[in-house]
Amino acid sequence: MATVSEEITTICTHCDRPIPSGNIDLHTVHCARNLEKCKVCGDMVPKKHAEEHYFNTHAPVACSLCSETMDREILDVHKGEDCPQRIVTCEYCEFPLPAIDLSEHQDVCGNRTEHCYRCARYIRLRDRYVHETTCNVVAEVPVGTSRESRPAAEREPRPRRRDTPAPAFPKRHLLITIAITGIAFILGSFFYQKKSENSTGH
Repeated sequence: MATVSEEITTICTHCDRPIPSGNIDLHTVHCARNLEKCKVCGDMVPKKHAEEHYFNTHAPVACSLCSETMDREILDVHKGEDCPQRIVTCEYCEFPLPAIDLSEHQDVCGNRTEHCYRCARYIRLRDRYVHETTCNVVAEVPVGTSRESRPAAEREPRPRRRDTPAPAFPKRHLLITIAITGIAFILGSFFYQKKSENSTGH
Protein backbone atom coordinates (compact mmCIF):
# COMPACT_ATOMS: atom_id res chain seq x y z
CA MET A 1 0.00 0.00 0.00
CA ALA A 2 1.43 3.39 -0.96
CA THR A 3 2.11 5.88 1.83
CA VAL A 4 1.19 9.51 1.63
CA SER A 5 4.37 11.53 1.23
CA GLU A 6 5.02 14.44 3.52
CA GLU A 7 3.72 17.75 2.25
CA ILE A 8 6.38 20.01 0.78
CA THR A 9 6.85 23.24 2.72
CA THR A 10 8.51 26.56 2.07
CA ILE A 11 9.98 28.92 4.70
CA CYS A 12 8.15 32.23 4.96
CA THR A 13 10.64 35.07 4.51
CA HIS A 14 8.74 37.23 7.01
CA CYS A 15 8.13 34.93 9.98
CA ASP A 16 10.65 32.15 9.20
CA ARG A 17 8.02 29.44 9.69
CA PRO A 18 7.58 26.45 7.35
CA ILE A 19 4.39 26.90 5.32
CA PRO A 20 2.84 24.40 2.86
CA SER A 21 4.17 25.37 -0.56
CA GLY A 22 0.67 25.62 -2.03
CA ASN A 23 -0.25 28.34 0.48
CA ILE A 24 3.03 30.23 0.65
CA ASP A 25 2.03 33.16 -1.56
CA LEU A 26 -1.23 33.83 0.28
CA HIS A 27 0.45 33.35 3.67
CA THR A 28 3.33 35.71 2.87
CA VAL A 29 0.99 38.55 1.91
CA HIS A 30 -1.16 38.05 5.03
CA CYS A 31 1.86 37.62 7.32
CA ALA A 32 3.65 40.76 6.09
CA ARG A 33 0.49 42.81 6.38
CA ASN A 34 -0.58 41.75 9.91
CA LEU A 35 2.41 40.47 11.86
CA GLU A 36 5.60 42.07 13.15
CA LYS A 37 8.70 40.46 14.64
CA CYS A 38 9.58 41.75 18.12
CA LYS A 39 13.10 43.21 18.05
CA VAL A 40 13.74 42.05 21.61
CA CYS A 41 12.47 38.46 21.79
CA GLY A 42 11.91 37.66 18.09
CA ASP A 43 8.28 36.58 18.58
CA MET A 44 5.79 37.36 15.85
CA VAL A 45 3.07 39.58 17.29
CA PRO A 46 0.12 41.35 15.64
CA LYS A 47 1.21 44.79 14.46
CA LYS A 48 -1.65 46.47 16.31
CA HIS A 49 -0.41 44.91 19.60
CA ALA A 50 3.34 45.36 19.02
CA GLU A 51 3.67 48.42 21.25
CA GLU A 52 1.55 46.84 23.98
CA HIS A 53 3.69 43.67 23.77
CA TYR A 54 6.88 45.70 24.24
CA PHE A 55 5.64 47.70 27.24
CA ASN A 56 4.10 44.68 28.96
CA THR A 57 7.04 42.36 28.35
CA HIS A 58 10.28 44.23 27.71
CA ALA A 59 10.05 47.90 28.70
CA PRO A 60 12.19 48.98 31.70
CA VAL A 61 10.21 49.35 34.91
CA ALA A 62 10.71 51.44 38.05
CA CYS A 63 11.11 49.82 41.46
CA SER A 64 8.14 50.76 43.63
CA LEU A 65 10.44 51.07 46.67
CA CYS A 66 13.40 53.12 45.42
CA SER A 67 12.17 54.30 41.95
CA GLU A 68 15.29 52.95 40.21
CA THR A 69 14.60 51.93 36.58
CA MET A 70 15.69 48.47 35.41
CA ASP A 71 14.85 45.58 33.10
CA ARG A 72 11.65 43.82 34.06
CA GLU A 73 13.46 40.46 34.27
CA ILE A 74 15.59 41.54 37.24
CA LEU A 75 12.95 43.49 39.18
CA ASP A 76 12.09 40.65 41.58
CA VAL A 77 15.76 39.97 42.36
CA HIS A 78 16.35 43.69 42.89
CA LYS A 79 13.46 44.01 45.35
CA GLY A 80 14.48 40.91 47.27
CA GLU A 81 18.26 41.35 47.41
CA ASP A 82 19.56 44.71 46.15
CA CYS A 83 17.04 47.48 46.76
CA PRO A 84 18.35 49.90 49.42
CA GLN A 85 14.78 50.54 50.59
CA ARG A 86 13.84 46.88 51.09
CA ILE A 87 12.91 46.06 54.68
CA VAL A 88 15.45 44.04 56.67
CA THR A 89 15.80 43.25 60.37
CA CYS A 90 18.59 44.07 62.79
CA GLU A 91 20.51 40.93 63.76
CA TYR A 92 20.70 42.12 67.38
CA CYS A 93 17.19 43.39 68.16
CA GLU A 94 15.20 42.18 65.09
CA PHE A 95 13.85 45.71 64.52
CA PRO A 96 12.62 46.11 60.89
CA LEU A 97 14.12 49.00 58.94
CA PRO A 98 15.25 49.92 55.38
CA ALA A 99 18.46 48.18 54.29
CA ILE A 100 20.17 51.53 53.67
CA ASP A 101 19.90 52.33 57.42
CA LEU A 102 20.90 48.89 58.71
CA SER A 103 24.65 49.47 59.08
CA GLU A 104 24.28 52.67 61.10
CA HIS A 105 21.60 51.12 63.30
CA GLN A 106 23.65 47.98 64.01
CA ASP A 107 26.72 50.05 64.90
CA VAL A 108 24.71 51.47 67.81
CA CYS A 109 22.66 48.38 68.62
CA GLY A 110 25.65 46.02 68.54
CA ASN A 111 27.41 48.03 71.26
CA ARG A 112 24.69 47.26 73.79
CA THR A 113 25.74 44.69 76.40
CA GLU A 114 24.15 41.53 77.70
CA HIS A 115 24.86 39.53 80.84
CA CYS A 116 26.54 36.12 80.32
CA TYR A 117 25.05 33.66 82.79
CA ARG A 118 28.16 31.43 82.62
CA CYS A 119 30.92 33.88 83.45
CA ALA A 120 28.84 36.77 84.86
CA ARG A 121 30.52 39.24 82.49
CA TYR A 122 28.71 41.82 80.38
CA ILE A 123 29.33 41.14 76.68
CA ARG A 124 28.64 43.45 73.73
CA LEU A 125 25.93 42.02 71.48
CA ARG A 126 28.24 42.16 68.45
CA ASP A 127 30.67 39.85 70.34
CA ARG A 128 28.01 37.57 71.80
CA TYR A 129 28.36 34.60 69.43
CA VAL A 130 32.16 34.52 69.60
CA HIS A 131 32.03 34.86 73.38
CA GLU A 132 29.52 32.04 73.77
CA THR A 133 31.83 29.70 71.86
CA THR A 134 34.82 30.68 73.99
CA CYS A 135 32.81 30.58 77.18
CA ASN A 136 31.53 27.08 76.41
CA VAL A 137 35.09 25.83 75.88
CA VAL A 138 36.12 27.21 79.27
CA ALA A 139 33.10 25.61 80.91
CA GLU A 140 34.13 22.17 79.64
CA VAL A 141 37.53 22.08 81.46
CA PRO A 142 37.95 18.63 83.15
CA VAL A 143 37.06 18.39 86.85
CA GLY A 144 40.63 17.43 87.82
CA THR A 145 42.07 20.91 87.09
CA SER A 146 42.83 23.42 89.81
CA ARG A 147 40.03 25.44 91.34
CA GLU A 148 41.45 28.70 89.97
CA SER A 149 41.30 27.50 86.33
CA ARG A 150 37.65 26.53 86.53
CA PRO A 151 35.00 29.10 85.50
CA ALA A 152 33.11 31.01 88.13
CA ALA A 153 29.88 29.17 87.25
CA GLU A 154 31.41 25.78 88.22
CA ARG A 155 33.28 26.75 91.38
CA GLU A 156 31.85 25.70 94.72
CA PRO A 157 30.27 28.73 96.37
CA ARG A 158 32.03 29.81 99.54
CA PRO A 159 29.77 29.95 102.56
CA ARG A 160 28.99 33.56 103.29
CA ARG A 161 28.88 34.95 106.78
CA ARG A 162 25.41 36.02 107.79
CA ASP A 163 26.56 39.52 108.62
CA THR A 164 28.21 39.97 105.17
CA PRO A 165 25.94 42.02 102.84
CA ALA A 166 25.37 40.75 99.30
CA PRO A 167 27.62 42.51 96.76
CA ALA A 168 26.00 45.28 94.75
CA PHE A 169 28.15 44.56 91.67
CA PRO A 170 25.53 42.78 89.49
CA LYS A 171 22.80 45.29 90.36
CA ARG A 172 25.01 48.27 89.50
CA HIS A 173 25.95 46.74 86.15
CA LEU A 174 22.33 45.92 85.43
CA LEU A 175 21.36 49.56 85.93
CA ILE A 176 24.24 50.68 83.68
CA THR A 177 23.12 48.20 81.00
CA ILE A 178 19.54 49.44 81.16
CA ALA A 179 20.75 53.06 80.87
CA ILE A 180 22.99 52.28 77.88
CA THR A 181 20.20 50.33 76.20
CA GLY A 182 17.82 53.25 76.64
CA ILE A 183 20.34 55.73 75.23
CA ALA A 184 21.11 53.45 72.27
CA PHE A 185 17.40 53.06 71.52
CA ILE A 186 16.80 56.84 71.70
CA LEU A 187 19.81 57.54 69.44
CA GLY A 188 18.73 54.88 66.96
CA SER A 189 15.20 56.31 66.84
CA PHE A 190 16.58 59.83 66.44
CA PHE A 191 18.85 58.86 63.51
CA TYR A 192 16.04 56.93 61.83
CA GLN A 193 13.61 59.88 62.23
CA LYS A 194 16.23 62.28 60.82
CA LYS A 195 16.80 60.09 57.78
CA SER A 196 13.06 59.76 57.24
CA GLU A 197 12.63 63.57 57.39
CA ASN A 198 15.56 64.10 54.98
CA SER A 199 14.14 61.55 52.55
CA THR A 200 10.70 63.19 52.71
CA GLY A 201 12.20 66.66 52.32
CA HIS A 202 14.01 65.69 49.10
